[in-house]
Amino acid sequence: MSFVKEVGKGIAQHMSSYKVIVTKSTVPVGTGETIREVVKKTQKSPVRFDIVSNPEFLREGSAIEDFMRPNRVVIGTDSDHAVAIMKDLYRPLYLIETPIVVTDVQTAELIKYASNAFLATKISFINEIANLCEKVGANVQMVAKGMGLDHRIGAKFLHAGPGFGGSCFPKDLAALIQTGERNGYPMQIASAASRVNDIQRGRMIDKIREAIGGMKGKTLAFLGLSFKPNTNDLREAPALAIARELLAEGATIRAYDPEALTEACQMIPELKASRDPYHAAEGADALVIMTEWNVFRNLEFEKLKSIMRTPLIIDLRNVYDPDRVTTAGFRHVSVGRSSRSPKSS
Repeated sequence: MSFVKEVGKGIAQHMSSYKVIVTKSTVPVGTGETIREVVKKTQKSPVRFDIVSNPEFLREGSAIEDFMRPNRVVIGTDSDHAVAIMKDLYRPLYLIETPIVVTDVQTAELIKYASNAFLATKISFINEIANLCEKVGANVQMVAKGMGLDHRIGAKFLHAGPGFGGSCFPKDLAALIQTGERNGYPMQIASAASRVNDIQRGRMIDKIREAIGGMKGKTLAFLGLSFKPNTNDLREAPALAIARELLAEGATIRAYDPEALTEACQMIPELKASRDPYHAAEGADALVIMTEWNVFRNLEFEKLKSIMRTPLIIDLRNVYDPDRVTTAGFRHVSVGRSSRSPKSS
């Protein structure tokens, strides 16, 4: 909280007349009250002010759309005057049908953590279902579709894969777990979601290792490095964690990402940068789809087969229909679905 205290002191030094102090960032529950106390103690002369928690819910890659058309606005404060000012600030966005949730500061701070933790839990849940599907011969995509058609559940965030990453889910889940610990209440579901996510990356490494038969001397083409498409964000990216382990086992990784390639190669110098998916696939023993960029959704299989050492696609984002891949002469390994071999002529 030392940073919060310094911010509070800075605010106090520049206050005159009435002020509304708004936190937009995801902050631990109690930050608003800490700011209030620091400002009170460090004011040179008493000035009336109110604290507002107004968490943002912007998705990376869709921030402008989410800002212009939010699905809700949360205003946390104990002041009617501050609420009126915040609503006036949002008025230019013409949010006629956007729900505005007005609550206290602590509740607003917790809403953001609870939202991200729930979405992370949905991802970990469907990954556990995917792992079970592989054991019993079921198809996780059809399971997810059947679940998602129930409006109480919804289809979003029910996509099996190597687990979640990025700047929000991992740290917000950890912060929620820590908040529970500090207050004497263990967050068991959030803790389980975090453990499942860590385990899932290990399962993807096992999947790749088993499909290829050991890493030493093998060449992999990694398509996608960022934690999700339409961003260059590599924070907690599953692709990097998996790449580090496979490189340590003796693999060579030729990698391509439309946005994150340069930074990824700086973080992991052993990666061999490629100019496009086909350059990455030259001489590869397997093509591994790590991030579901649109550019990877319609690859030329005939061209890939002619340049790869082994016709094997390890589809960790379930981008492709197995029939399409095997018809083109590739073995197809995915998540939560049975592995498929090429159809005999």
